[in-house]
Amino acid sequence: MIVKNYNDRYYRLYFLGHNYLQKHENNGMSITNRYSQTDTQTKQRILKEAQRLFARQGYDATTTRDLAQAAAIAEGTLFRHFPNKKAILIEVATQGWVDILTDLLTELSEMGSYKAVAQVMRRRMFRMQESADLMRVCFMEAQFHPELQAQIQSEVIDKMTDVAEAFFETAMQKGVYRPMNPKVVARIFLGMFAVAGFSHETLVAPGAPPQALQEMAEGMADVFLNGVLA
Repeated sequence: MIVKNYNDRYYRLYFLGHNYLQKHENNGMSITNRYSQTDTQTKQRILKEAQRLFARQGYDATTTRDLAQAAAIAEGTLFRHFPNKKAILIEVATQGWVDILTDLLTELSEMGSYKAVAQVMRRRMFRMQESADLMRVCFMEAQFHPELQAQIQSEVIDKMTDVAEAFFETAMQKGVYRPMNPKVVARIFLGMFAVAGFSHETLVAPGAPPQALQEMAEGMADVFLNGVLA
């Protein structure tokens, strides 16, 4: 793992991100511990069904009655866990972004070399295809709710961008990448990573074989590392 070679700044930022995630998880536990184990399971079932319904029929078209029926609970029980439908969307999307970016940062920390971007991209493509509903909620629904977008940006994306920025800054200091603004590189990489998450809907034909995804991952990594100019 090349994480052992990172400078002190990377370590600080890496653990900043790690500690943030731990805090987020602990806050969630402090909330759910107020309820019995059955209530905790009910809340998770609500979130799971909300993710599915928001992704497939949209947030606006999904009613709290729909959510309650899908979770096999009374509508009143739903409001015992969440004050309103928007609160459910915020928790689904925020936790989803935490999961998505945690996976990415884990991939970065385990890269065998700074040039192994294609491997990271390929694994992300395959993993994200397994989480299509989550991706739709996180990327599609969030853009229609400014308060949700602002919360995700400030609480999740900005912090994770700092970690990715430190990763690329370290590579530049080592002479692996050419000197430039590491924050810009980090944002470009995260944007490319986001597009890769929808590769099965936007970049390759539906039902494409694994070889097609691998070729796309390698192509994106090649462009990212080497550009397109001859």
